[in-house]
Amino acid sequence: MKAAVYYETGGPEVFRYEEIPDPVAPDDGVLVKVEAISVEGGDTLHRSGGEMGAVPTVVGYQCAGTVVSVGARVSGLAPGDRVITVGLDGSHAELRAAPEAFCWKIPDGLSTEEAACVPVAFGTAHDCLFEFGRLAPGETVLVQAGASGVGIAAIQLAKRAGARVLATASSDTKLERLRELGLDDGINYSVRKVAEEVFMLTEGRGVDVVVESVGGPGLAQSLECLAYKGRCVSLGDAGRGGPALVDVSTLRPKNLTLCGYFMGAELLLGPNTYGAIASILNDVAARSLRVVIDRTYPLEQAEEAHRFIESRQAFGRVLLVP
Repeated sequence: MKAAVYYETGGPEVFRYEEIPDPVAPDDGVLVKVEAISVEGGDTLHRSGGEMGAVPTVVGYQCAGTVVSVGARVSGLAPGDRVITVGLDGSHAELRAAPEAFCWKIPDGLSTEEAACVPVAFGTAHDCLFEFGRLAPGETVLVQAGASGVGIAAIQLAKRAGARVLATASSDTKLERLRELGLDDGINYSVRKVAEEVFMLTEGRGVDVVVESVGGPGLAQSLECLAYKGRCVSLGDAGRGGPALVDVSTLRPKNLTLCGYFMGAELLLGPNTYGAIASILNDVAARSLRVVIDRTYPLEQAEEAHRFIESRQAFGRVLLVP
């Protein structure tokens, strides 16, 4: 099969489009012909400096396509089924092997391209808001990086849960587009101080929940935005600002909560995430939730796709198509 691979970590230029051996369906999993790959922020972080499990490495959390073969212990999937798969690597290729437990059938009426964008972004947003953020109707949430895949998902999920939704983005144009998805108030972080704007918009109170994907110094800034008993859920380091150092004593005066989030752990150990994603897929198929795709590249242009994501111009998801 053809795949976008690299032999060392670094910038997008490390990608090579090469022929590599086909994977094989594990006994508890499936082999999928990949038709759409959603490039996640974590994919770019792994490529730039993550641990390489093999050489060459095929990076990538998430993709969708058609099952071509199944392992001996698979009971819920069959060749010809359309599925989305999630894993720690391997999405940037023409074929992917994945455990059945990390696959979801694509509902009728939902395109493979849209489906490829759902589990990581919407599953992460759902868990951050409700499982760990404990967001309740009438509360206020701040979504950092609102124009990202997780951000767009979180805005929609929080709004339909009855929350007031604030979000940050790098331009007024992006914030205006987010209003169509449920944003109440936007903050352009390139020209305004986020904490000052949050307290102005909330009349000095702060927000109940922050969905925090920036990391680095941005994590401390997100904690500043919280109201009494506020909850901040840290899910990533998209800001690439180095280690996120927090003085825990700053949490005590307002009884704040800070927790980390990794969806892989929830899929392996948590009881709710898999089912929540299945339900969200049905909602996207019914058009009560929206997937936003910025642009699509052929797989051989993985370098260009990653470079575009790292330019921070994207609004929503960027896809690769084999």
